[in-house]
Amino acid sequence: MAFFSSSTRQVPEAAAVPKHVAVIMDGNGRWAKKRFLPRVAGHVKGVELVREMVRACLERGVQYLTLFAFSSENWRRPQEEVTLLMQLFVKALEQEVEKLDRNGVRLRVIGDLGRFEPRLQELIRQAEAKTAGNTRLDLTIAANYGGRWDIIQATNRMLAAQPEKREAWLESDLEPHLSMNFAPEPDLFIRTGGEERISNFLLWQLAYTELYFTPTLWPDFDTAEFDKAIASFQQRERRFGRTSEQLVEKTNA
Repeated sequence: MAFFSSSTRQVPEAAAVPKHVAVIMDGNGRWAKKRFLPRVAGHVKGVELVREMVRACLERGVQYLTLFAFSSENWRRPQEEVTLLMQLFVKALEQEVEKLDRNGVRLRVIGDLGRFEPRLQELIRQAEAKTAGNTRLDLTIAANYGGRWDIIQATNRMLAAQPEKREAWLESDLEPHLSMNFAPEPDLFIRTGGEERISNFLLWQLAYTELYFTPTLWPDFDTAEFDKAIASFQQRERRFGRTSEQLVEKTNA
């Protein structure tokens, strides 16, 4: 496996289209409430938007799409809603994997999956195996995931891999053990629903990511809204610690 370097050590190549987009899909429950529907109706609609987002990424040349579906803190929600979310996850895997495979999409699920029911864990393993050879788009679902959990589990794996080492640990020692070691750091982070925080998502990987917050609720985040996020990204000056003058000099060189 090839590991991608850190933006704190090397300057990534700038591109008009983000190579990696990470999304917190927020607002499903509020979308349903506004329409006097049960919260699960918003989650069902949200799954439909995932299909649209995948299509949009394929059409625009985005290579990696990472979606925060269920955080390690979401277990605090009402038990009925958690159960319905798990059932929806199972249904989505049963119905969508064939379509993803036909479209050349590789599916991965990251997070502490041990808490899920055996049936769900098995469906995840099957989906990952079935789509493992696809290269058009890497779709990653973060489920029972937390950024702090990711760093802790990576640290434990790093220490186990090099038990004889006692000091001078480097970023490069830890990075191969992070959940997203197969992908470059996100270029663009999107959070829908109006909240402006990253909520324990990809804490290590978002170090130099461009952040985009929108009040649009996730079920309403269509292709046009996605294009607005990309347009905002294209207006950013990605310096990675350098000055604006250095960017101009590089462009004119």
